[in-house]
Amino acid sequence: MDSEVSPLRLKVLMDPREEGWPSMDLVGEALVEGLAAFPTEVAVTRVRPSIPHAVRALPRVGNRKAAFNADRLLTRFGLYPARLLRERVGHDAFHVVDHTYAQLVHALPAERTGVFCHDLDAFRSVLEPHREPRPRWFRLMARATLKGLERAALVFHSTQQVRDELLAHCVVPPERLVWAPYGVSPEYRLEAVPGDASDTVLAPLKGRPYLLHVGSAIRRKRLDVLFDVFAALRARHPDLMLVQQGGELDAAQQAQVARLGLKDALLQPPRQERATLAGLYRRACAVLVPSEAEGFGLPVIEALACGVPVVASDLPVLREVGADACTYCPVGDVAAWAEAVDALLTGRVPVPSPETRRARAARFTWSAHARTVLDAYLHRLDRPGRV
Repeated sequence: MDSEVSPLRLKVLMDPREEGWPSMDLVGEALVEGLAAFPTEVAVTRVRPSIPHAVRALPRVGNRKAAFNADRLLTRFGLYPARLLRERVGHDAFHVVDHTYAQLVHALPAERTGVFCHDLDAFRSVLEPHREPRPRWFRLMARATLKGLERAALVFHSTQQVRDELLAHCVVPPERLVWAPYGVSPEYRLEAVPGDASDTVLAPLKGRPYLLHVGSAIRRKRLDVLFDVFAALRARHPDLMLVQQGGELDAAQQAQVARLGLKDALLQPPRQERATLAGLYRRACAVLVPSEAEGFGLPVIEALACGVPVVASDLPVLREVGADACTYCPVGDVAAWAEAVDALLTGRVPVPSPETRRARAARFTWSAHARTVLDAYLHRLDRPGRV
């Protein structure tokens, strides 16, 4: 790069940590770390506000979930945009890490702002109201966020499946779309790394084998299928356990666990750092991804990098990411899932080799992700750099 040209001044806008989305935390942190490798080309400022205790500070309502959600909305649509209106001077470009914060584009110079769109779930109530009916107030917020995404100069996506959806709904024209697949963090590998506390986390299992699911408990993750499949497998493998990392079960899910008699066979550790999560991957018999919809499926490549067999829903996006390194089952087909996992556990059916798994995961790096994002802004602003 020409030494007389100053680095691109890029502001990376992240979710508040209190949002509780580990994947969004990872994507933002990995991007900032990756961009640090190009100090002559980019100078990064990271913004990550906190969610204030405003409504939660009020008497009688502070402990309610609705109070937290009110504080979230205050941050999303009020405090965060207002802060950016004050701080947008002095930067060449702005990158919104999470599309659910695309409303921030309204407070920024849209022609110099990009948004990473991970999936279209946040906009279903507007784009496909028949699939996800919502109250009018919710649709108004979703529409404001969608309008921000539509105004952005660049819209990044991690898979071609998300690109196809964006184009099918005419959200943005193809020339503004940038494909930037996620990466695998260095902790996810065959060997243990410093900070791995998986021994302690898994101590309640007393050495028994387990299946692992990593992800939230939102509906599209299909924990109902996960629990039904596990119950069927327990009839054949009484010592088998289930570790579910990252979900907070609602009343219906808790009732299902109780009805199936799985309470003593289910371990739900609190959120773990990557070194420990990698240990959970490595020790698992298999990682299950029974989702009915995904934007990418980070647990797929993380598990593959650790050499673990993955059984995933037969979705175009998961096949795009996992290719021939995973075993696929029809979405929601409990019998097919139970049979496939049982065949894996008993060795009746060959699974992709460890070499195939690791080779697939090696195609995804955070350094390439950061390079792609940076080149998109350099190209957009017509600045010197590798495009």
